[in-house]
Amino acid sequence: MLSRLLFALFVLLVTITCGYWLHGATGVWMAAVGVLAGFLFNDYEKGHRLARWLRLDDPKAEASLTGFWGELVDRIRRGYKTRDQLAVRNHLRLQEFLSAIQASPNGVLLLDPEGRIEWCNQTAAAHLGLHEQRDLGQHIVNLVRDPAFTRYVAQGDFSSEVIIEGRSHSLSQSLKLQAQLHPYGEDKKLLLTRDITARAQADQMRRDFVANVSHEIRTPLTVLGGFVETLQSLPLSAEERQKYLDLMAVQATRMQGLVSDLLTLSQLEGSPPPPVTESVDLKPLMAQVKSDALSLSAMQGDDVHPVHSLTFDLPDQLQLLGSRAEIHSAVSNLVNNAVRYTPVGGTIGVAWAMDDEGQALFSVKDNGVGIAAEHLPRLSERFYRVDRSRSRESGGTGLGLAITKHIAQRHGGSFHVQSTLGEGSCFSLAFPSQRVKWAAPGAPKPAL
Repeated sequence: MLSRLLFALFVLLVTITCGYWLHGATGVWMAAVGVLAGFLFNDYEKGHRLARWLRLDDPKAEASLTGFWGELVDRIRRGYKTRDQLAVRNHLRLQEFLSAIQASPNGVLLLDPEGRIEWCNQTAAAHLGLHEQRDLGQHIVNLVRDPAFTRYVAQGDFSSEVIIEGRSHSLSQSLKLQAQLHPYGEDKKLLLTRDITARAQADQMRRDFVANVSHEIRTPLTVLGGFVETLQSLPLSAEERQKYLDLMAVQATRMQGLVSDLLTLSQLEGSPPPPVTESVDLKPLMAQVKSDALSLSAMQGDDVHPVHSLTFDLPDQLQLLGSRAEIHSAVSNLVNNAVRYTPVGGTIGVAWAMDDEGQALFSVKDNGVGIAAEHLPRLSERFYRVDRSRSRESGGTGLGLAITKHIAQRHGGSFHVQSTLGEGSCFSLAFPSQRVKWAAPGAPKPAL
């Protein structure tokens, strides 16, 4: 800047001197005006070129300016570069922020002051049945027609959340959402949605569990109370008194079995999986299961001879790694259930086998009345009964299959049911190859 000023003063001084020599005082004024006009025209021309370069909005374009104007162009070009770098950083930061919101398990919607959708992530779109692009600009109340949500938006108090129905892709299961609006900015709102279906189901299962336990205990307690009142208030013969005492013992045994199964379930759910250090020899275990099954079958007839045709088939050398008590409980539950629910004269087949993947498969197959298809997915639920009256008559607590499924899962296995109404059922357990052991090296491994 200083050099430009000195150069201008030098040119002006030379021009004035020449003008004075040629035309005197008039020449001085003419020379000064001419020099100033020349400098102004030159600056105007360069300013015009700078303005044209700025209109291009392209910092890489050549401005062809030198001196003061060239330095100004360089500074502007550096400003452009800094601006572009900052824009790139902000864009990357915005993309990372949006990616993080997209990865969130919660739904996020941004609403303008009128309640129209400005942006939403994929989770929110799935929760509420929206289209991420097509529904932008639409009013949220017009798209989410749940009456509870409409009232929530209208009341204007967003200090708490609201429970609404979401858009489920399954016809058999509804989606429960927890939604809450959070004001931000200039009268804008942030809508957050969270899937609480699992929590709602857990709460419902807890309520059902408490109700079922209360119902199962109330019945024998009512019977016991009635018998106690009878014994206390009526003169009874020794035979009548013994009859009532026997009936009371049956109800007490039933409650004891229920409490025992509840404790077993609690222990299974609260303890770590069984270690793979304990070997369970299945031959003596199944001998005990067979003896119990024959005794249970005989009790349904003349208390001496079984009333079912029972067959047991298992390899001699097969062992499992896990808890002997749990495995015994699981397999005996399936065998005893088959005996209880198979009509007199029916056939029950119990077998162990191996599949191609090295899994040990335990199956109990009967030719009883079978189970309708709609009941099969719920058979392992606690207290679920296909026929409540018949289940209680047979002495079941409604927890046996739930215990069996938990035991299979704790050993890394699975529980399966196949049944056809009027033809019979097949209950099976699959234990993974990591839990299978053979007592003797080279022992035969039968396959299905």
